[in-house]
Amino acid sequence: MNLHEFQAKHIFQQYGIPIPSGFVARTADEARQAAEKLGGSLWVVKAQVHAGGRGKGGGVQLAKSLDDVAAHADAMLGTRLVTHQTDAEGLPVNAVMVEQGLDMRSELYLSVLVDRASRRIVFMGSVEGGVDIEEVAASEPEKIHTVGVNPIAGLQAYQVRQLGFAMGLTANQIKHLGRVMNGLYKCFTERDLSLVEINPLVLTGDDELLALDAKMNVDDNAIEVQRQAEIADMRDLEQEDPTEVQAAEHGLNYITLDGNIGCMVNGAGLAMATMDVIKVEGGEPANFLDVGGGTNKERVTEAFKLISASPDVTGILVNIFGGIVRCDMIAEGIIEAVKEVGVKVPVVARLEGTNVDKGKELLANSGLDIIAADDLTDGARKVVSAVSA
Repeated sequence: MNLHEFQAKHIFQQYGIPIPSGFVARTADEARQAAEKLGGSLWVVKAQVHAGGRGKGGGVQLAKSLDDVAAHADAMLGTRLVTHQTDAEGLPVNAVMVEQGLDMRSELYLSVLVDRASRRIVFMGSVEGGVDIEEVAASEPEKIHTVGVNPIAGLQAYQVRQLGFAMGLTANQIKHLGRVMNGLYKCFTERDLSLVEINPLVLTGDDELLALDAKMNVDDNAIEVQRQAEIADMRDLEQEDPTEVQAAEHGLNYITLDGNIGCMVNGAGLAMATMDVIKVEGGEPANFLDVGGGTNKERVTEAFKLISASPDVTGILVNIFGGIVRCDMIAEGIIEAVKEVGVKVPVVARLEGTNVDKGKELLANSGLDIIAADDLTDGARKVVSAVSA
C-alpha cells in the first residue's frame, strides 16, 4: 500500500523527522489560504499522486505570489498527472501540498528498504538527490552508498557516520543525519514499512536537513491483519488500479500487465509458471490472477468477469490444478461466467486433478466454444495460436 506525500510526512512528524512547513489543499482557495498561513514570498505547489517524476510531469510548481499559488493549484486539481511511473492515462490529482520555499544548499538522496538477500534493513544514500536514482545506479553506481542494519543490534552511531562521510557531510551535518536516520529506522520497523524514500533530502543554508519529499510503502500483510489501523485509513483507492481493487474485494490476487492473454490460475507459483510458458510460446500475459487454492464457484465467476472486462484481452487461458479445489466446480464457474458475461474472445481451459474428468465433461457438454487443452504447454500454444489467427 502506498501513501501520499502529505500522509508520509504526517507520519514523519511522529518520529521527529524534520519536514518543511506545509498544508494540504483540495481547492484553489484552500491553497491560497495555506500560503497565507505559511507566510513568506516563495511557495511550492505539489500534486499529490502515487507516482514519482512529478516535477518532470508538471506536478511541482514554484509560486512567487498568492495568485500564482491559487492558479497552480487550480491547474492541477481535477486533472490526471502523467509521469514516467504512470500509464498514459495518469493518476487523478485530488489534492495538492503547499509548502514554504526553502534556501537549499544541496540535495541528497536517502532511502530505507528490506534487502532480502542479506535479510536486513538497508539504508541507501547518495549525493545525487533530486534526480532519477535509477539512472545514477546505472551510470554512476559508485555514488550510491549502503549500510545494512543488524536486526539484533539496530542502527548504530558508527553506521550513521559511515553513510554521512560517504555523502560528504560535515560532522555537524552528520548529527542532523543521525536524527533523520534513527527516526526512519524506528518508523520503518514500528509501521511495518517495505520502503521509505526521501528524494531529495535537502541541506538548507542553516545546515539543517529536511525531508523535502516523502515516499512510503506499507507491507500489505500488516494492513490485512489490522496491525496498522491508522495507515489503513489513509488508503486512497482512486490512486489504485480499479480492477485490482475490485479483485481484492472478492479475495482475488490480481495484477494488471501489458499483454493480451488473460490468465486465470489457482496458486501463485502456478500462475507465474503459466505466464512464463505463455511468453515461451510467443504470447504476452495480460494479467496475473490467482483465484486461490480454496476458491469457490462464485470467486471463479468474478475472476472471469474481471479478465474479460479488459478491452486489451483477446484470449483467455484457464489453468487449474485441482488439489483442494475441484475441477468440476471450476468448470461450473467458467460456464456460468461465460454465459453471464457473453465472452467474445477464445477461451482455452486446461484442467487437472480432483474430479478432472467430470470438469472436462461439463465443459464439453456446455455448448460453449471452449477449447480443451491436455497440459500447460498445449494450453499456452493453443491460446497464442487463437489470438494470432
